[in-house]
Amino acid sequence: MSDTIFHKIIRREIPADIVYEDEHLIAFRDIAPQAPVHVLFVPKTDVATLNDLKPAQAEVVGRLALAAAEYARQQGFAEDGYRIVMNCNGYGGQTVFQVHLHLLAGAPLGRFGTSR
Repeated sequence: MSDTIFHKIIRREIPADIVYEDEHLIAFRDIAPQAPVHVLFVPKTDVATLNDLKPAQAEVVGRLALAAAEYARQQGFAEDGYRIVMNCNGYGGQTVFQVHLHLLAGAPLGRFGTSR
């Protein structure tokens, strides 16, 4: 397994505010939230970017999305709405090179997709 901050959280080498975990993934609150609710869903499968996923690994992304949707329902904000985002490489905004999904919610999120 690689040695990103996410891998260290999975291995319990550094603390995190974990909100969900199963045999396939872990979810924890982002330390620099971009919305009132900002949770990261990270697979335990070691994959650096979306570009590195193989067709046979499609379930990795599916599990992340389904876990995020279930979390939104359980926390009571699914009906109001939420956003899920996956960044890929530098121009896409990826800073930790382990595939992960951002769940953002808790307020109107506004327009999305403009460059800085």
